[in-house]
Amino acid sequence: MSGGKTIHIYDEKELPSKTCAFIAEKSKQAIAARGMFHVGVSGGSVAKFMSSGLPEIDGIDWTKWKVFFCDERIVPFDNDDSTYKYFKENLFGKVNIPKENIFAVDPSLTVEDAAKDYAKKLSCIPTENNLPVFDMLVLGMGPDGHTCSLFPGHKLLEEASVTVAPISDSPKPPPCRVTLTFPVVNAAKCAMFISGGASKAEVVQRVLEGNESEPLPAARVKPSNGELHWFLDNGAAGALKAKY
Repeated sequence: MSGGKTIHIYDEKELPSKTCAFIAEKSKQAIAARGMFHVGVSGGSVAKFMSSGLPEIDGIDWTKWKVFFCDERIVPFDNDDSTYKYFKENLFGKVNIPKENIFAVDPSLTVEDAAKDYAKKLSCIPTENNLPVFDMLVLGMGPDGHTCSLFPGHKLLEEASVTVAPISDSPKPPPCRVTLTFPVVNAAKCAMFISGGASKAEVVQRVLEGNESEPLPAARVKPSNGELHWFLDNGAAGALKAKY
C-alpha cells in the first residue's frame, strides 16, 4: 500500500492477464457477498485488455454481471468511437451477459438528455448516502491525466450535484460525451486503473507521486470507503521514484 493506493507492476506481456484475473476475482467476491456484480467499464486499452482476457477465464458467472460505462461518446452505436460498440463486438458477444444487464448510453438523445437518462439507469445499483455504489470501476488514464471524461481544468471536476454529467466541449474529440462524476467514482467499493507503455510514465509519476496544487483528474480518484489499485507495466512505471 502507498497513500491508500496499491500499485501492481508487471511485465508488458503479463499486464492484460493480471488485470483480468483481478477483475474476475472481484466479480466472484461481489456475487458471493451480494448476488450481483455492478461494474463500470472504460474504452481504449482497458476495453482491449478486458475483451481479450476475460472470456478465457473459467468460473465467471456472467449472468450476474451488470455492466455500465464510466463515460461514453454521443455517437451512433455503429460508430467506431462508440465504447459500447467495441465491447459488444469484442466481449459481450463472447460471453453470456444478459442483454438487459448491459446499460448503454442512448446516443439518439441530446447530450444533456442522455446524461439524465443514464443517471436513471444507475438507479438499479445499490446506494449509500444517495450515491450509487459500484462494486468496481475499471478506469483508464489519458496522456493529459484525464479519466472518464473528466479533463484537466474543466468545470466538471467540481461537479457534485449530479451522478452523470454531460460534456459538450471535450478537449478530446468527439466533443459530446456523458461521464460519471467524482462523487460516484469515489463512492465505488473498488476503483482500478490500467495503464501501460513508456509514453504514460511521466503522467503516471505525477499522478501517483506528485504534490500538485491542482492535481490531475486521475489523482482525484480516492474512494472514500473502497480500494484503489493501479495496474502498470514496467514502461508506465518507469519514472516512479519510490519502490513498489
